[in-house]
Amino acid sequence: MLLAVHHVAIICSDYETSKQFYTSKLDFVILAENWRPERRSWKCDLRHGLVQIELFSFPDPPSRPSRPEACGLRHIAFVVASVEATAGLLRSRDVDVEPIRTDPYTGRLFTFIADPDGLPIELYQAGAL
Repeated sequence: MLLAVHHVAIICSDYETSKQFYTSKLDFVILAENWRPERRSWKCDLRHGLVQIELFSFPDPPSRPSRPEACGLRHIAFVVASVEATAGLLRSRDVDVEPIRTDPYTGRLFTFIADPDGLPIELYQAGAL
């Protein structure tokens, strides 16, 4: 029935800051960028490998209720080849990286970063393919 996740939609509070974060810190590439005057909103399609993000701006969006236990989407997670190497690269790009932890069920390493609006982003160690 379902084949794959097509995209993740993110509403940001500062469009330029978030666009810069996803492109310069996480290496997403801009596929399309459109100003929607009727909504006073930007829509930017970003891609990194098979992952696509739709980045939206809206005037005065409400804040996220809490991190990460609010009802609804808890976080997004990306598989990485090496949590340690990815964390080191992100730190060199001035991204705050939480301490690396071990998943008690899989034994794989993981950590979290946050986008400019505090959206939790998990980096999860790839397993054997």
